[in-house]
Amino acid sequence: MKTYHGKQILITGGLGFIGSNLARALVGQGAHVTLVDSLIPQYGGNPFNIDGFADRLTVNVCDVRDPFAMAYLLQGKDYLFNLAGQTSHMDSMTDPKTDLDINANAQLSILEACRESNPGIKIVFASTRQLYGKPDYLPVDEKHPIRPVDVNGINKLAGEWYHLLYNNVYGIRACALRLTNTYGPGMRVKDARQTFLGIWVRLLIENQPIKVFGDGLQLRDFNYVDDCVEALLLAGASNEANGKVYNLGSSEVIGLKDLADMMVSLGHGGRFELVPFPPERKAIDIGDYYSDFSLISNELGWTPKVGLREGLQKTMAYYLAHHAHYWD
Repeated sequence: MKTYHGKQILITGGLGFIGSNLARALVGQGAHVTLVDSLIPQYGGNPFNIDGFADRLTVNVCDVRDPFAMAYLLQGKDYLFNLAGQTSHMDSMTDPKTDLDINANAQLSILEACRESNPGIKIVFASTRQLYGKPDYLPVDEKHPIRPVDVNGINKLAGEWYHLLYNNVYGIRACALRLTNTYGPGMRVKDARQTFLGIWVRLLIENQPIKVFGDGLQLRDFNYVDDCVEALLLAGASNEANGKVYNLGSSEVIGLKDLADMMVSLGHGGRFELVPFPPERKAIDIGDYYSDFSLISNELGWTPKVGLREGLQKTMAYYLAHHAHYWD
């Protein structure tokens, strides 16, 4: 990872969950890091996420939808980790135009700014497994049909393909990682806007029941944030990744009912209960999902290292200590 020492790095969504953890790793490697975040309350940016190393980087509070600010901030940067996005699937259905503006239109503006003023930059785009939709087969590899079930998936797909197009046509080195369920310190836990696992953490700490929709047999895979950060760094450092899309994932696959039981068994109290699917969530539920991540393993050498139980223990310990900074 000496790749990043002394380099100029821009992270969009940098005060958010994954962006702040990535920033910590890059600062530790001697990179010059600039964070961009709108700090719009519902999108997950939190200044406490960089507590302890805020004086070792630069923070610029602006919106990726501002083309002039982004064009200025991209000048002279060696790497862009493009993590800013509207991640709520439900919000994308109730406010689709905002989702379009952030996840598609803003991405095109960013790429145009790179083409015009910094074509030598390397970009890693954070995409999502949600764009596959309901799987035809498991585990899902990168050749699986693309069939988004919500507006968020469609717009994230557009953002992803803009990056690949600019790589292929204009030679702006770019790649995309399709993230699965990422969790860990810094994730949004005050509600379920980013991940259901976040609100589960809060409910456990508040000694309220975790609500598991349906029969709880839906299968999922999860990545602890440190593993996700390592994948981002490997993709940024590799020219092999240019123009490609990689799944992240885990060899640990678990049903949601068993996951809730595991979280309760960590020893912090709490319980879970099965509840009927809300109709609006049932309409966009994808059933079972877990990834085939062999492509990124074979080409970039990435494999997840943090086991699920270990990662959940670390996550719970973090929020037990710092929950005052993450919800009212």
